[in-house]
Amino acid sequence: MLKQQKIDVVDMHTAGEPLRIVTRGYPEVLGETILAKRRYARDTLDHLRQFLMFEPRGHFDMYGAVLVEPSHPEAHFGVLFIHNEGYSTMCGHAVIALGRYAVDHGLVAATSPVTQVRIECPCGLVVACVDVKDGIAGAVSFRSVPAFLHSKDVVVDVKGLGELAVDVAYGGAFYGLAPASAFGLDVQKSSSRDLVDAANAVSDAVRAAVRLHHPDDADLAFLYGTLLTDGNDAYSPDATANICVFADSQVDRSPTGSGVTARLAAQAARGLIAKGQTRRFESLISTCFEGTYFEDARCGQHDAIIAQVAGKAHYSGTATFWREQDDPVGNGFLLR
Repeated sequence: MLKQQKIDVVDMHTAGEPLRIVTRGYPEVLGETILAKRRYARDTLDHLRQFLMFEPRGHFDMYGAVLVEPSHPEAHFGVLFIHNEGYSTMCGHAVIALGRYAVDHGLVAATSPVTQVRIECPCGLVVACVDVKDGIAGAVSFRSVPAFLHSKDVVVDVKGLGELAVDVAYGGAFYGLAPASAFGLDVQKSSSRDLVDAANAVSDAVRAAVRLHHPDDADLAFLYGTLLTDGNDAYSPDATANICVFADSQVDRSPTGSGVTARLAAQAARGLIAKGQTRRFESLISTCFEGTYFEDARCGQHDAIIAQVAGKAHYSGTATFWREQDDPVGNGFLLR
């Protein structure tokens, strides 16, 4: 049996959302900066993304991480995030998993009670704090890049619905924010198919109406997806829920770390949460992250915040993937 393209991985999940971490077999990703590496992977190594994310090894909603040499002087390592469509700029559930993975696998020396893991993401440096007890990594929190409300109450024309006022916020990636109730839907009770269709309609409408800009780099200025929320944006001790639909109709099983960050930025800009307050954010499968409006910041011309998001990741297994030379679908395929 002739094995080609052999790649080793560790599989984890954070609040139900998968993360496939490449541990061996991926070629060097070239580039002077993390965004240059992202472009290189997209333009040169995209067949490996499909190999790892698509069937028969993955599935439509698979998510992955490729560790790379950092360009930021303070980072322990860099990471590229991969999914069904391409390469995202930030991923909170992946950062939570990578924080635990880095401690467990010796990428960063473990110190009790908390080990700091500094990860260069395409959006910038993200600092994860890993709880460590008796040398064992547990829950993880992270503080991301400055997050801000980009566009407030933008009226967009949503196919099948009509005019709808939405927010657009940045939490390491840009998201549309809209209440699921505008479509007669419930984040945790309605069918995922209906929620995906509604979220995609909002994303299409935002892309048609809103010109995005990020002061750090033009590569960050794209709409990653839409979060449909339960509308409970004012601070409360009760949880608030959302579903994130991103990339090519991909559904996040977790509350979405960068999405929680974006929601906190929008809530802070509207005066709905105070600095230092913490909220619980639930996913469509009722798993939970905690999000805190940690401190104020600036991002170019935008008033911004630093958000802290906390959760826990678990291991699912390990695997070695390869492709046989005569396998007609071995490079990967997707079914919707």
